[in-house]
Amino acid sequence: MNFQKIESFDQQLDLMNILSQRFSTRAYQVDIEGSFPYENIQDLKDTGYTALTVPKKYGGREISLYEMLHFQEKIAEGDGATALSIGWHMGIIKNLTEKNSWNERIFKKICEEVKNGSLINSAATEPRTGSPTRGGKPETTALKTGANWTVNGRKTFTTMAPVLDYFIVSATIKDTNRVGNFLIPRSSEGIVIEETWDSIALRGTGSHDLILQDVTVPEENFVEQIGIDGKKPSGWLLHIPACYLGIAKAAKKHAIEFSLEYAPNSIEGSIINLPNVRQKIGEMELKLMESEYFLHSVAKQWDDSDEHARGKMGPILGAAKLTVTNNAIAVVDLAMRVVGARSLSMKNPLQRYYRDVRAGLHNPPMDDMTIQVLANHAIMDIQKS
Repeated sequence: MNFQKIESFDQQLDLMNILSQRFSTRAYQVDIEGSFPYENIQDLKDTGYTALTVPKKYGGREISLYEMLHFQEKIAEGDGATALSIGWHMGIIKNLTEKNSWNERIFKKICEEVKNGSLINSAATEPRTGSPTRGGKPETTALKTGANWTVNGRKTFTTMAPVLDYFIVSATIKDTNRVGNFLIPRSSEGIVIEETWDSIALRGTGSHDLILQDVTVPEENFVEQIGIDGKKPSGWLLHIPACYLGIAKAAKKHAIEFSLEYAPNSIEGSIINLPNVRQKIGEMELKLMESEYFLHSVAKQWDDSDEHARGKMGPILGAAKLTVTNNAIAVVDLAMRVVGARSLSMKNPLQRYYRDVRAGLHNPPMDDMTIQVLANHAIMDIQKS
């Protein structure tokens, strides 16, 4: 089956559920080895999923944010690393469609290649600047040389590095204060991937270092200048909490299945009937409900809003990410309390879920920044009234 040929959203979800179950069977091996889920990414490409956010004017489906987040959650139920990885690609294409900030000819070319299976991600984080959301200026540089640009630098956390066809690289333009994004094909000379990813969380994302050594690209590959516009609210980043929500759902499912089956001889029946176990399951369900309604309603609001209204959604987007991610951590913790010491076995998926959801605290926007934004928002509301 192919996502591109299925009209019904529910049928598309059914197909993603099949893929998610397949990803789940591979997750343990990828995690243990710290390898990359090549088969999962290929499955997503073969079924047409990776092209679903391509705009309609270029022959794509241009799915809504609401739909994309549901698909991303389902992927994460099978394998969080696969979900977070492909989420960047899906979201970037969606974001570029909404912003309409690139030269149309170049974006059309990228979309045509995406429809044929090409993958793209940004490379913005650097060793000395940390997360780009903190405002650090890239040490990666771009120098105009005739009709070309020459780019040099090192980027960290380049997710999906083993399979990316294009990198969107942020760089400071030499001898100026300007910062821009450069579209760099993987085939460019001077591209080196250094396999540095050794995280205990989301081990399968292949978030290695990208090294650029005198990489030359045409003038038109300076695709956009980064400035005030780069700080506008970005709905597509909700793919991040969607990933952790999916992992939390998988943790709840595992805890319930365990509780239905585990029957120690000290009690009658299984532990599912114990009040303390049911209490924890109820708490998990409550947190997941809170997360689902918050995340999905914000996504719907984004889909239904115009550019002006979206420009005011920064606080609620940050709040959704903070709430869903922290709820996911709490849900996995509760699931582990239900299962007990068995949850710490390397063969038990809960310990992987526990490691993976912690990574959400380090994805943008960070909690401290969100709280400051919310404080400013609340104060301004009172001052205006």
